[in-house]
Amino acid sequence: MSLKKSLILIIIVLLIDQISKIYIKTNFILGESVTVFSWFKILFIENEGAAWGTKLSDILPISDSAGKLFLTIFRLFAIVGIGYWLFDIIKKKAPKVLILAVSLIFAGALGNIIDSVFYGLIFDHSNHQVATLFSNEPYGKLFHGKVVDMLYFPIIDTTWPEWVPKYGGKSFRFFEPIFNIADSAISVGVAVLIIFNKKAFASPSKNES
Repeated sequence: MSLKKSLILIIIVLLIDQISKIYIKTNFILGESVTVFSWFKILFIENEGAAWGTKLSDILPISDSAGKLFLTIFRLFAIVGIGYWLFDIIKKKAPKVLILAVSLIFAGALGNIIDSVFYGLIFDHSNHQVATLFSNEPYGKLFHGKVVDMLYFPIIDTTWPEWVPKYGGKSFRFFEPIFNIADSAISVGVAVLIIFNKKAFASPSKNES
């Protein structure tokens, strides 16, 4: 897989990711949802932390602002590392499946970094209102943006039977995470690496045979 094809894939993922996020921010109020199918909803939330909404301030004795700044800086270092890895494997003509997977991971990571770095500067808040792009009263500052999530798949939404110990009568929902296109690209890239591990990391001699 050539550098050109990798860049095209990255650009396509980034465009879909950012267009979908900007559309949601400028058309939905925070918490608003639209049911597409019974098992698929568009639900607008904002993620201030890492995976599953985890904040560093929940783990470490630091403020939410400091935790957000640290997380964004960490993501920037991570994307530089992933970018170097991608450039290196392309230069070494690694297996196409490896380049494909790393390209998806890079695109997804970059998509979420754009939110974290810039969204606090270009949008106002979405609480009880539809946000404005390039607002004169942005909700945050550089490196303190919130990641926009909207894809929600409550494939199973039911209640535990009364006879189930401890959980009887309580609601049960699968699949609960709410995510975005960037998250999907990262997940697909990681899945490709796991499923096609041997092919992705095959030695050059095996790859050519």
